[in-house]
Amino acid sequence: MRKVIIAGNWKMFKTQAEAQEFLKGFVTQLEETPEDREIVLCVPFTDLDIMSKSLHGSRVRLGAQNVHWEESGAYTGEISAPMLTEIGVRFVVVGHSERRQYFGETDETVNLRLKAAQSHGLTPILCVGETKEQRDAGQTESHIFSQLEKDLVGVDQDNLVIAYEPIWAIGTGDTCESKEANRVIRLIRSQLTNPDVTIQYGGSVKPENIDEIMAQTEIDGALVGGASLQPDSFAKIVNYK
Repeated sequence: MRKVIIAGNWKMFKTQAEAQEFLKGFVTQLEETPEDREIVLCVPFTDLDIMSKSLHGSRVRLGAQNVHWEESGAYTGEISAPMLTEIGVRFVVVGHSERRQYFGETDETVNLRLKAAQSHGLTPILCVGETKEQRDAGQTESHIFSQLEKDLVGVDQDNLVIAYEPIWAIGTGDTCESKEANRVIRLIRSQLTNPDVTIQYGGSVKPENIDEIMAQTEIDGALVGGASLQPDSFAKIVNYK
């Protein structure tokens, strides 16, 4: 059965003090959130330890924003899966478009990170999606299918979340129309061996459009960027109707 997972991706925002301040205003708004919704906060590495302690006993799961494929080694600036699991991290974002665009992430390294995360019990959130140029050229489907084909080699689809993030809608205020997002997510599901993989939509998700997004039959959750930085707005998204 497909799980509903709402995840916030803080990107490079919030010091430890700011993270704790966020939680004060956020956790109190989850008392009536339906039990079948999983809530995840994917925070910067420096916030993980203090967030793990602060979230202990709450219903919010902790996520990281990246993971290296080796357990240890001469990889300056990288973080391994055992380092994450040691402090209670449960989820990790892999292959976000910003990692692919700015930091040289490839489908091959995405695949290595996915398998490393799973081998240590982490649930990866795999991000796929097309640019504006690819969409305008009619390459949305072929590009995403190519990503999935390369990214998922040897990956356990029983422990996986996929986020469809049209790159042209991330941080731009442009949201992919919910019916179009639903269509693409249906196509993504058609490429999987496990039809129960949770597939989220990501890209300018906000309180004003979450109800329409989550009303779609194929969309199982959301990966939320900017709107997850404020406790009230993220609570409204988590508590969608």
